[in-house]
Amino acid sequence: MRQKVLNIHQQILEAKKEGQKLLAILLDPDKIVWEKLDHLLLKINQSPATHIFVGGSIVKTAIIEDLIASLKLKTNLPVVIFPGDPSQISPQADAILFLSLLSGRNPDYLIEYQVQAAPILKKTNLEVISTGYILIESGNETAVARVSKTKPLNRENFDLVLATAQAGEMLGNKLIYLEAGSGAKNAVPLKMIQLISQNIEIPIIVGGGIVDLHGIQNAYNAGADLVVIGTAFENDSHFFEPK
Repeated sequence: MRQKVLNIHQQILEAKKEGQKLLAILLDPDKIVWEKLDHLLLKINQSPATHIFVGGSIVKTAIIEDLIASLKLKTNLPVVIFPGDPSQISPQADAILFLSLLSGRNPDYLIEYQVQAAPILKKTNLEVISTGYILIESGNETAVARVSKTKPLNRENFDLVLATAQAGEMLGNKLIYLEAGSGAKNAVPLKMIQLISQNIEIPIIVGGGIVDLHGIQNAYNAGADLVVIGTAFENDSHFFEPK
C-alpha cells in the first residue's frame, strides 16, 4: 500500500509560488459505473490530472469507501474529499476540503455541517483544508444551489464576489473555490477570476462549466491555480486526448 500523501495544502502553495498549474478530476460516487471503473482509472492515469476530488452535492450510494480504496490502489494521485455533507467523510482519503459556502446564508452550509463534521474528522488523519466556497450564477440552477437552498452570486457583480473572497481570506480560509456548479451552462467569468487572483493571496480553485481543454487554459491564464473538471470528463473519458 502506498504511503499517505503529506501536506497537500503546502504542495498547492508551492505550486502557486512556482507558477505550476494544477488540475483535479472530480468523481461523483453516484455517477460511477463500477464495471467501467478500471477503464476510468486508466484514463485518469493517462491524463494531466494532479489531484482526484471525490464527492457530490448529494451522494446516495454507499461506495465512497470502496471507490477511494480503488483510487488509492490504482493511482498515485492525492485523493481529496469534496463533501456535500459530513456523511461523505472517509478516513481513507488524503485530505478533505473543509468547505464553508460563503456565497449563501444557509447556516447549515456556513457552520452547522462543519460542527457535525469536526468530531468525526478529529478521529481521522485527514488533512483538513479550510476552503471558502463561492457559488457563481451560471445560467441554470445547479445541484449545489438546489441542495443548499442558496442563490449563487450574480456573475456580473464582481465587487460582491471579490468582497466575499476577501472576507473568506480574512476569516482564515486557506483556499477560495469559485464554483459555477456541476453541469453549469456558463463557467466562472474569466475577468472575475482575474480580479480575484489579483486581490487575494491564497490559491484559487475554479470549477464548473468548463467543457474543453481551451476552457482549462483560459482559467489558468486568468489566474486559477487549480482547475476542477467533473461533468465533461464523466461524459467523455477521452476528454484529455487530442481530438
